[in-house]
Amino acid sequence: MARPPLFVVADGMGGAQAGEVASQIAIDVFEHQLPESGSPEERLAGGVQEANRQIYQRSRAEHERAGMGTTLTAAYLDDAHVAIAHVGDSRAYLFRDGKLTRLTQDHSLVDELLRRGKLTEEQAAEHPQRSIITRALGPEPEVEVDRFTYSVRAEDIVLLCSDGLTSMISEQRIADVLRSNESLERAADQLIDEANAAGGRDNITVVLFRLEEVGGETQPDQPTMVDAPAPRATSTSGTSTTAQQIAPPTPGIDTAAAPPSAPAARVPLARTQGRPTATPGRKNRRYVRPLAALIAIVIVLALIGAGGYLASRQLYFLGTNGQGIVTVYRGFPYDLPGGIHLYETYYTSGFPAADIPSDRRPSLLNHKLRSQSDATNLIKTIELGQLTR
Repeated sequence: MARPPLFVVADGMGGAQAGEVASQIAIDVFEHQLPESGSPEERLAGGVQEANRQIYQRSRAEHERAGMGTTLTAAYLDDAHVAIAHVGDSRAYLFRDGKLTRLTQDHSLVDELLRRGKLTEEQAAEHPQRSIITRALGPEPEVEVDRFTYSVRAEDIVLLCSDGLTSMISEQRIADVLRSNESLERAADQLIDEANAAGGRDNITVVLFRLEEVGGETQPDQPTMVDAPAPRATSTSGTSTTAQQIAPPTPGIDTAAAPPSAPAARVPLARTQGRPTATPGRKNRRYVRPLAALIAIVIVLALIGAGGYLASRQLYFLGTNGQGIVTVYRGFPYDLPGGIHLYETYYTSGFPAADIPSDRRPSLLNHKLRSQSDATNLIKTIELGQLTR
């Protein structure tokens, strides 16, 4: 959806039909049912919550829609700020002075492991479970929404995109394309073409808009007024473009005063280029609940490949064995059907768990994943009896 000053990317999951329905519901809410009061952040977050409620209820009411959901990244632009609401692994970027900065954080298993230092950037880029997301609209009755507000200025470019783009080409390459194309239309077409050339394993959504001063020395051409189509499943080989002038902020939205560095003009111009919000026809994305549960799922699959196996060799946790002795285990604290363990005994301390102060046991023996050094240092502290003092 690209109807300035509001821009939304929604990427459905749960199969082609269900994913299309989920993302369509989300877009409809942002087109017609946003809250009428509050700050831009609050209005966007309210829209996400309403969309989540409707998707969840629909999935519960219709058997064929069970489990459907969608990611969503929304941006609202006012005089000198862009407000963001975000759930899932679509992304928002700011391109300023030749530098690309990611504004959102992926809600995915791989990104979580990356943030915890369990995977390198190189391992994350090739991880077989990149499609597993940990937060989405629809699977749960409530959803946590990331929301932020960033200052923007003339000549800034904002990019909203689905993971169909970022899973195919690097951020460095995205920045190179934006640097080399003055035209946002050409930049959007090139990004989509390169993502397809790299494999195009998923539908690709790209929305670009640039802020330009009104009344400045460099007046932009009058943009073509074209409404963005409603979300529909599409082939990744096609493209469409939209370009619209931003209207003044919608009544009821509180906008912060522009800082001194903001453009002199109070109403910027947005140029939007890209394909319409699309839902995946070939999406094999899965949603899993909180990190502890989803790690178990991903490891079942990841152990098939070397990447998952190597990751498990670098993770440790504390627990107790059958005799109640504090033990360090290597791997993941889960059992598979058939009695298959995703862990092995690494070190048995000989220290009874009963000798640990009762107020300390829950935080020490909770199977929290740790590095080797962290687990080793902790078990030494326990063996030295320092926790009992």
